Amino acid sequence: MADGHPDLQGIWNNVTLTPLERPRDLAGKQYFTREEAEAYQKRMVERRDADPEAIASVADPVVWWERGTKVVSTLRTSLIVDPADGRVPALTPEAQKRMQEARAQTRMHPADGPEDRSLQERCLLSNSTGPPMLSGPYNNNIQIVQAPGVVMLVIEMIHDVRVVPMDGRPHLAASVRQWMGDPRGRWEGDTLVVDSTNFTEKTHFRGSDQNLHLVERFTRVDADTILYQFTVDDPTAFTRSWTGELSMHKASGAMYEFACHEGNVALPHMLSIARQAEQGAAK
Repeated sequence: MADGHPDLQGIWNNVTLTPLERPRDLAGKQYFTREEAEAYQKRMVERRDADPEAIASVADPVVWWERGTKVVSTLRTSLIVDPADGRVPALTPEAQKRMQEARAQTRMHPADGPEDRSLQERCLLSNSTGPPMLSGPYNNNIQIVQAPGVVMLVIEMIHDVRVVPMDGRPHLAASVRQWMGDPRGRWEGDTLVVDSTNFTEKTHFRGSDQNLHLVERFTRVDADTILYQFTVDDPTAFTRSWTGELSMHKASGAMYEFACHEGNVALPHMLSIARQAEQGAAK
């Protein structure tokens, strides 16, 4: 770029077959061999395509889903690289209690109003694409735009946009909370570092709470690849911090509008069904 920093701009895709956490049957195995990776890919794709629920849910799953067919290029068995077991660390006792209470509340009041449904069901925020930004079932594209003093991360899923100031300004006051946090960017050599705080308790990534501190790193390793690394630090939610990584690959074509609200008939249907169930219970 004109300012001497790497050009990260463009549309990138982060879809992968590698799961966030290492499967239990691969415990102790951090990496596949090339032969093991090919066998795993074949087995997982065949199992997924034969899933009767997936087949019954849509006429042609290939059309609707953008699920990975390849593991990450490092051949790791999980996206989590620390801790070494490739698993999300245990929740603190306080976080476990909080999640139990939330589940109980959901069971008692699953659909009193739209606010009882998830942010994703309400087309407000994607649970799968973060931050941190992981691949989901579809719409796995991310556009990066660099301008003087700012970097923008445009997420295809739910059309979320993260605006990252690069001018060294401090984070917002602790009283100001945002669903995607309050990001601040800086360069460490050729790596873009995005430091986010000021989250809310509504976005609870893997059990996180409003004290989440997320550090993301973007490093362009070649013309077609960005290495994306993230570290989750939330002492009131997890017993230790943890780190994951995956590659984002240059995408071909444009990124299209994700018009979630326009086709979101599911939400009024769920609320309507809840009212009918209440009437039936009252009789």
